Amino acid sequence: MTRVLHRGGRVFTADEPAWAEAIVTEGGRIAFVGSDAEAAAFAGTDAATVDLDGRVVVPGFIDAHTHLVMMGEALGKVGLTDARTLAEIQGRLRAARDADPDAPRLLGRGWLFDSVPGGAPTAAMLDEVVADVPVYLDANDYHSVWVNSAALRELGIDRDTPDPIGGRIGRDADGEPDGMLFETAAQQHVWTLLADVATDADRDAAVERTIAAYLATGVTGVVDMAFDELGLAAFDRAAQRRGGMLPIRVLAHWFIGNTGDDDEHLAQVSRAIELAGEHRPWLKIAGIKLVLDGVIDACTAAMRHPYADGSNAEPIWPLERLRPVVAAADAAGLQVALHAIGDLASDVALDALEHAHAVNGDRSRRHRIEHLEYTAPETAGRMAALGVTASMQPVHADPAIWTNWAAMLGDDRADRGFAWTEFTEAGALLAFSTDAPTAPHEALPNLYIAATRRSALDDSFPANHPEYALPLADALAHATRDAAASCLEEHERGRIAPGLAADYAVLDRDPFAEGADVLLEARVVRTVAAGATVYEAEPDEASQEASAA
Repeated sequence: MTRVLHRGGRVFTADEPAWAEAIVTEGGRIAFVGSDAEAAAFAGTDAATVDLDGRVVVPGFIDAHTHLVMMGEALGKVGLTDARTLAEIQGRLRAARDADPDAPRLLGRGWLFDSVPGGAPTAAMLDEVVADVPVYLDANDYHSVWVNSAALRELGIDRDTPDPIGGRIGRDADGEPDGMLFETAAQQHVWTLLADVATDADRDAAVERTIAAYLATGVTGVVDMAFDELGLAAFDRAAQRRGGMLPIRVLAHWFIGNTGDDDEHLAQVSRAIELAGEHRPWLKIAGIKLVLDGVIDACTAAMRHPYADGSNAEPIWPLERLRPVVAAADAAGLQVALHAIGDLASDVALDALEHAHAVNGDRSRRHRIEHLEYTAPETAGRMAALGVTASMQPVHADPAIWTNWAAMLGDDRADRGFAWTEFTEAGALLAFSTDAPTAPHEALPNLYIAATRRSALDDSFPANHPEYALPLADALAHATRDAAASCLEEHERGRIAPGLAADYAVLDRDPFAEGADVLLEARVVRTVAAGATVYEAEPDEASQEASAA
């Protein structure tokens, strides 16, 4: 096997020592890390050479919580996150309809509650601009969908349609559907319909968009947090198109939905166990995913105390139904990932994990709780004692989308939102990710928010509780080394260290020397996965970026 010497760089290893100048790769793995002179001596005279031109090299990013097919689909929808008024939202929808008048439906994503008058979207607001075809607009957090009247008709939703377990159909004062579908009402009605009308070709195109987008931003590994049969089939086809391999490492958690039937829940777990036993070189079913509550923005996250308007939400999974599912997965060696945004949901998650430990013994599965946007002061300590990973997304703390989040709580709970440092200080593993497409998938803006608590979307906003900001090196390690550890891959990837996969990204700017602000301008000019270059900026693009540096 040919050795390759990558020399003349500023290599951040996310290991000890933290910095090096050169890397030697062989057979898709890192063989040596050190100074230029040491690496050259190790590589020998027959090694191929890559000049890093003094650029910063970091481990390949691992997006430890994402939704792969949905992300690719979102990249093809009307973007609404930065549309901050109803008129702007309506204008974009009208323009999209005019641009594609033959489309059977209009799809959008990313709108924010505080961009709509009173935070109360209605079907009538959409009917004003698009009434002839169904309109489906995913909220920024992907926990609710805003639809027009044509969509309600297509879905068959009327005043007699019951609310599903864990969800709600928005209704006006007369009991008629008002155009909002929350939580499982969105999943079971809208997502099911759109999945049914989508073709394999549509899903294949979404997968290709996702892979290309991630590789162009230095991501070499991803963890899908709601994998299903359609997603598995789409990624199998993507691998087949490439001779049985993928250019990005995929781990996935199989989605388990609450149907109210304990036997059916265990059947879903059995399917995950079956798939986990199948061998795919670049794709592995690592565990299961359960959504225990909603989101704070829509007052659907389960809280110990009510929201500012006096409402509250019950957990989507009652503890008595959750315990057997978690215990069965744990006994089979699967990782369990539990979506818990509110403090009550975190309590339920930890109670279920403690039950699994009691039933099965401490098997060090390194289970995970996802999001943890607001937790009680003692939660981090409980997690550390159980060895539970805090899987969090800095992009969700962007000050530009904070106002409505804080208003829904309406009290000093907002002062402890997204308290990353509480988890590290308690000794819990902290892994960073993006939860794309609920937020932008790019790794560098995510790190910018982690290191500054400032907005990557709108620099007019002040920093959001900067006391929770992290040193840049720590933030980067949480998105690489610790993201790998969160899925039990720390001995395979996540650091630039001998024996690990040769996964790394080359940046055109040095945020360690220039400051975190350059993360909003920096670009990845090369992405390497298993020793192969899987993305390289066009020569003219790379030269422009180099001159800008």
